[in-house]
Amino acid sequence: MPPRRSHKKSRAGCRRCKSRKIKCDEVHPRCGNCVKHGVPCDFEHPEIIPELQAAQTASVSSPSTAAGTPYTPAYSPGAESVSNASTSRFQRAPPLCRSPPSQALSTTTPVAHRMLELRLMHHYTAMTCKTFTFTAPTTEHIWKITVPGMAFSGSQHLTDAILAVAALHLRSQSPNDKDLVRASHAYMAASLAEYSATLTKGIDSTNAESLFLTASLIAFQSTATRVFMKDELNLAQATGKYTEDFNKQGRYSAAGCYSIPFSWFHSFQGVKAVTAASWQWLRTSPVVTEVINSQVVLQLDLGLNRPTFFGHLLDDLSEELEEMANPSGPASLHPDSPGQPFQQRRVPASPELVTSTRQAYQHAVAVLNWAHKIPHKGAPLAFPATVSKRFIELLEERRPRALAILACFFALLKSLDSVWWLHGMARREVLGVVSLFNSDYFGPEAYSKWWPHLEWAMRIALYETPDGSSTIPPEVWGADWYAEEQALEGQGGHSYYRHIELLCQTGNSTRSIPEVP
Repeated sequence: MPPRRSHKKSRAGCRRCKSRKIKCDEVHPRCGNCVKHGVPCDFEHPEIIPELQAAQTASVSSPSTAAGTPYTPAYSPGAESVSNASTSRFQRAPPLCRSPPSQALSTTTPVAHRMLELRLMHHYTAMTCKTFTFTAPTTEHIWKITVPGMAFSGSQHLTDAILAVAALHLRSQSPNDKDLVRASHAYMAASLAEYSATLTKGIDSTNAESLFLTASLIAFQSTATRVFMKDELNLAQATGKYTEDFNKQGRYSAAGCYSIPFSWFHSFQGVKAVTAASWQWLRTSPVVTEVINSQVVLQLDLGLNRPTFFGHLLDDLSEELEEMANPSGPASLHPDSPGQPFQQRRVPASPELVTSTRQAYQHAVAVLNWAHKIPHKGAPLAFPATVSKRFIELLEERRPRALAILACFFALLKSLDSVWWLHGMARREVLGVVSLFNSDYFGPEAYSKWWPHLEWAMRIALYETPDGSSTIPPEVWGADWYAEEQALEGQGGHSYYRHIELLCQTGNSTRSIPEVP
């Protein structure tokens, strides 16, 4: 009988080879058997040793396969002894995979819903975020990367606001997609609810940034929603929700009369209020300060003795204020009942109210004069955020002078007509405002009196450039944008950051919690 060949026993093999009772080549960091079978080796991953021990114990105490079915080898004549000898070896082998400890996501969240959210987030980061940084490309990385990152960190109201504006952008490309219509409304409603609840709890260092960004997206959404006014008006008429819902949202009254988009102004004023209420934290935020300082420098000329482009909007202001302080007759119309006389004698306004009214008109006209010089830089968008609360009250009272100023503001947006969320807004809104003067709302004399102040706004709103661009010739617009831009750069001025600092220091900014639009 020939002698047995000498061999070296494996005493330091991996635990998986030991459990299978096969020789381990002890190669590090992964033995040959584990490499051959494509399984992790405890040489390379020591953390799996407890799992292998538990699996080996379970397989010895209750032999079964990984699926929980007792192992029954297939019978073949002459192979009974082989199968019996190998049964225990196969049964004791640890499973190569384990069932997930929790229920799969696909059975708890509808696939269509997950796909829609993925579609919206992809569209936001790829397309939407670029459309509201067109005047400040340096902030694109903030809205594209930083803002979604903050949303994923636990800010639900910011997450829903992102999805809402993305849905609106997609709606502009697919206006007949009802899923996008529902999504744009549902996500914004959810964002507003969470945003309101967070404001009620209070602003602090942990939520100041996310609240500012959400407020900004809400203002953007309130502007963009106006683009779909006609489509939703037809939908509301078809569903029988026309009269009440659209009157509440400030679009069209029950009588079909044009209504001012107050939600737009309130949402922009909300951004200002949130900023003022949380400025002690925002002023040191690199994200917020970069967004704020990316805006064009605010340079208002409040000089009353120098002629300005929109100075005519202040003609006869002293007489109007004198009439407020000492009313000589009844109000011509009831502000809440268009076309219906209001025969009660008006109450004299207090000196404080008269002063605030004068300042509101003068400040609004100063903003128009500044924005008229550099509209291509996005300056007109500062109007709803920078006008005073008193000016918004004058709009709510339907004062003819305030509405004429509003028509000129909407006309300034013609310079931004190529932006999807502002496309067609100048024409639509200016015609709407002018229709109030050309109706029984103010009486037969209002149109002839105020037409000289509305003529420029109408001319710009109806103007069509030959090449289809948004650039309007200086002789039509009344100013050379690029020449005025260079002149303003030479004059300097306060950055938006400094402007907010001054307002907060003097106490002119509203510090109360803003009302959700």
